[in-house]
Amino acid sequence: QVQLVESGGGLVQPGGSLRLSCAASGSIVSIYAMGWYRQAPGKERELVASTTPTDDTNYADSVKGRFTISRDKAKNTVYLQMNSLKPEDTAVYYCNAVLQRIGVLTPRDYWGQGTQVTVSS
Repeated sequence: QVQLVESGGGLVQPGGSLRLSCAASGSIVSIYAMGWYRQAPGKERELVASTTPTDDTNYADSVKGRFTISRDKAKNTVYLQMNSLKPEDTAVYYCNAVLQRIGVLTPRDYWGQGTQVTVSS
């Protein structure tokens, strides 16, 4: 069993900041990559930011320069620091991890339950 537990969402005014956290736990052999996706009402889920197995980072163009993803491998945790938030950042944010479970040969995707971020005055 693997769990991804997110925290840190909430309501913030435009221009404000939030920090999301996601901790992976359970029968994990190895985590290859972690990232954040978001889904706004009526829209498809989209990549926000991700880390690669070589610790490179990728960002959606819409968040470059405002959001920063970081990962604590010792804690199996990924963070998303979100600054200069805009109303269009409003969405449910989902944590994603590509990992290998004990007893399973191939890595696969796992998802958190999602955390709401609302940017509004």
